Amino acid sequence: MAKTLTFAYAVILFLFLFFVARNIDALIPCKNDSDCPDSTYTRTFRCVNKVCRWTRKFRAIG
Repeated sequence: MAKTLTFAYAVILFLFLFFVARNIDALIPCKNDSDCPDSTYTRTFRCVNKVCRWTRKFRAIG
């Protein structure tokens, strides 16, 4: 019984990771920074290698 549950847990975990890793359509193509989504208080979107990537905004300490 315990081996069956462990196997089922491993299969579910593997399938979840497989489907999450396949989400490649979430990348937004761009030519410059204005093609990316609007920036928020904590994130800034930049065009890197013709794909929109987000970077965090850090406050300077001191």
